[in-house]
Amino acid sequence: MFELEFMKNAFLAGFIISLLCPCIGLFIVLKRYSMIGDTLSHSSFAGVAIGLVLGFNPLITAFIFTFICALIIELLRNYFKRYAELVMSIILTFSLGIAIILISSGKSSAKVNSYLFGSILTVSKQDLILITSVGILCFLAIAFLYKKLIYVTFDEDGARVAGINVNIINYIFTLIVGATISVSIRVLGILVVSSIIVVPVAAAMQLKKGFTATLILSMIFGFLDITLGLVASYYIDSAPGGTIAIISVITLIITIIFSRNT
Repeated sequence: MFELEFMKNAFLAGFIISLLCPCIGLFIVLKRYSMIGDTLSHSSFAGVAIGLVLGFNPLITAFIFTFICALIIELLRNYFKRYAELVMSIILTFSLGIAIILISSGKSSAKVNSYLFGSILTVSKQDLILITSVGILCFLAIAFLYKKLIYVTFDEDGARVAGINVNIINYIFTLIVGATISVSIRVLGILVVSSIIVVPVAAAMQLKKGFTATLILSMIFGFLDITLGLVASYYIDSAPGGTIAIISVITLIITIIFSRNT
């Protein structure tokens, strides 16, 4: 299996994504901000459709479009403070509308399926370089802002009193989420990428550890889910996104049973 170039690329990309998605996922879950995953995954769908129609690298156009949508989401949240979920619905609807129009035009070809469901056959070296570069930048940003992110996640008002620029932190974090989703769709697929951000975190939270321990456990579960999913999808010839999603839910069920029996 590993003598094949596309499998090496897929596993290297999967390794980075398996650590990055749960890492941002814990902050998203604790902020009760889970719908942003679905919203930005639909934004990436529109970005992919734009790239396919215009003949550009879909990952790059997905990255740019998702980036713009992430900025708009955070901007609109300041105007709809009491109805933050409304902002998500607006951006989700707008992005899905763009994607449907472009896909139905017939100019985007059947390649869209590999982005919808994920594919281990089509992860190129160019994709791997982009995924690695964005992954490193996201990890560095999270490491640099780690303490401030924790503070803002648990108590925005207290963070403001402490002199932290909460709006800037939220902008940066939203951009990190958008960047993570846009580079994850190649392996995971647009339809399930948001679940991979949340489900490993849900599994880790069942073990009732502290914040840092839960973060590490989330990344471990994410790594196991994606690795086992890629191996299984190779041998049973299935879409990796769906396979990974099923395995992540099975892992969650196992941790729930384990936590209740200990």
